Amino acid sequence: MYNLSRDLIGYGPTPPQFTWPRGARLALNLVINYEEGAENCTLNGDKVPETHLSDMANLRAKPGTRMLNIESVYEYGSRRGFWRILNVMEERNLAFTVNAVGLALQQNPLAAHAIKSANADVQAHGWRWIDYSTVSEEVERAHISKCVEVIEGLTGARPLGWYTGRPSINTRRLVVEEGGFLYDSDAYNDDIPYWTGGHGRPHLILPFCLDTSDGRFSHGQGFDLADEFFIYLKDTFDCLYEESAREAKMMTIGLHGRLVGRPGRIAGLKRFLDHVLKQKDVWICQRNDIARYWRDHQKPDVFLV
Repeated sequence: MYNLSRDLIGYGPTPPQFTWPRGARLALNLVINYEEGAENCTLNGDKVPETHLSDMANLRAKPGTRMLNIESVYEYGSRRGFWRILNVMEERNLAFTVNAVGLALQQNPLAAHAIKSANADVQAHGWRWIDYSTVSEEVERAHISKCVEVIEGLTGARPLGWYTGRPSINTRRLVVEEGGFLYDSDAYNDDIPYWTGGHGRPHLILPFCLDTSDGRFSHGQGFDLADEFFIYLKDTFDCLYEESAREAKMMTIGLHGRLVGRPGRIAGLKRFLDHVLKQKDVWICQRNDIARYWRDHQKPDVFLV
């Protein structure tokens, strides 16, 4: 008996044959996740503090209390790490995307101004950096609307993409129902975009990443050294680049100011980017660019039930 709520087949052995703009073989998307200040914290009205994606990820949450060390680690991301990553992008004149949590961006107008000035595209990353599987449908719907409103007000453009990171079973349907999103990225199940259905109209998915994210500096099977981050990114890129001689590929790299933005880790990112810049036929692009290109050149034809 087949479970029609999941697609375990995808493109199978015959992925679509296409090339990216200007004949590029591989699309590389660099994503800065801006979350700091929107995480679980009693100051934000939460019952327990954050323990996710930090250098102190193994700490146990203490209900009803502030965990000052966790708060301080997150603050490093917004105070220093974000700017360090931004400098790396600007020095190399690279296009990039920002996954922005609405409340986080609202609390740092300097970061919002820098994102706008850098002409980065902004993918909405929720109103809060929390687990939305524990949130009611009504609250999640309101948070999606609030996130869009704040990002558009701060950057001058509404977000076209959505990525919760910790979604609920309602998230994708609510994103489609909102009506203004071209795609979402709450999936990790392919190397290239794909269309899905089941929510009243075709909906585009741009799979995100976990293995090529600096989040692995914070948990098991992870990275300890900048060289380990560099080696894994390079091996991933080299494999996809080799395969892209037969069929085009996409690679996403997730970055956080409080993680790879540390002085002892940023060198791994720099070495990887310098390796990429020596290769031919690589499209370093924004997430919106990928979505628009796919919409215009790969029309939806088969949908999920």
